[in-house]
Amino acid sequence: KSGEQRRSKEPSSLQCMHLAVVACGDRLEETLIMLKSAVLFSNRRLCFHIFAEDSLKPEFEKKLKEWPSSYTKKFEYHIYPITFSVGNAQEWKKLFKPCAAQRLFLPVILKDVDSLLYVDTDVLFLRPIDDIWHILKEFNSTQLAAMAPEHEIPKIGWYSRFARHPYYGTTGVNSGVMLMNLTRIRNTQFKNSMIPSGLTWEEMLYPLYQKYKNYITWGDQDLLNIIFYFNPECLYVFPCQWNYRPDHCMYGSNCKGAEEEGVSILHGNRGVYHDDKQPTFKALYEVIRDFPFEDNLFQSLYYPLQSKFLDTVHTLCGRIPQVFLKQIEKTMKKVYENRVIVYLGANHRY
Repeated sequence: KSGEQRRSKEPSSLQCMHLAVVACGDRLEETLIMLKSAVLFSNRRLCFHIFAEDSLKPEFEKKLKEWPSSYTKKFEYHIYPITFSVGNAQEWKKLFKPCAAQRLFLPVILKDVDSLLYVDTDVLFLRPIDDIWHILKEFNSTQLAAMAPEHEIPKIGWYSRFARHPYYGTTGVNSGVMLMNLTRIRNTQFKNSMIPSGLTWEEMLYPLYQKYKNYITWGDQDLLNIIFYFNPECLYVFPCQWNYRPDHCMYGSNCKGAEEEGVSILHGNRGVYHDDKQPTFKALYEVIRDFPFEDNLFQSLYYPLQSKFLDTVHTLCGRIPQVFLKQIEKTMKKVYENRVIVYLGANHRY
């Protein structure tokens, strides 16, 4: 912790980008592949905050130590036990998926961290984290978190059709990728449906859960939707390519940002990396999983991906391979160019 406190006093350009994830049950491999995708493409140093069940801690440490030093020097990591600071821990644990509610407590637990990107375990970065980290600078004076819409089209969105509680905007927001200014969250009094005056984040969580627990389906995501329904000025909404899910292509393409720019962050929710319902998502997961760290990115990642995508053209998501490939190709070109420049520069000195 003293290290983190020291870092917080450094100029922002020297600070690392903080990435948090919560892993329970059988999510070890998925989490490691997510972290791998982050390390492969990021430019600035990363600080991983891994919240995990006690049984997973030695596994994480063992696997991360096996990564080559050229990559391990790009990040540091901290592993934390699952803890809930208010209310009944067992109730929180059972809310939606095991331990998912832990993300609600990040502002309370990580007191020395100013800003943070939280992602679900089933997320893959297809471009540098640096690019989403820059969005923090786009927050206005009241915004303290950023999420993408749950859906682009209200008539096929879940919240607009089924929700029995307040939710943000016309389609709700998805919490699988959430950028947070934790300092602002800790210092804000939030409007709420329980008392006329504001409540701090920590004061609000458990009463909010108690009030709505019989009406929420998606657990902590629903609670976040309720919070930002009452405090819409606090939320920055980023476009769908930063949280691209099967819903964006399985009913036909409905994420304009991804069509134009390509997918920036892939979110394989509903277990699609592990079954055959969305082979495009599974192909991306398997190629990043199987990529040998020190190999050439084009030969061992991009070309295998292209050939795997040929087998998915019969699916709705597979019909638009360029959406999945555009950002990752651009990112790999940059990584390759940077390595060549560094290599040439090193040779030039002698």
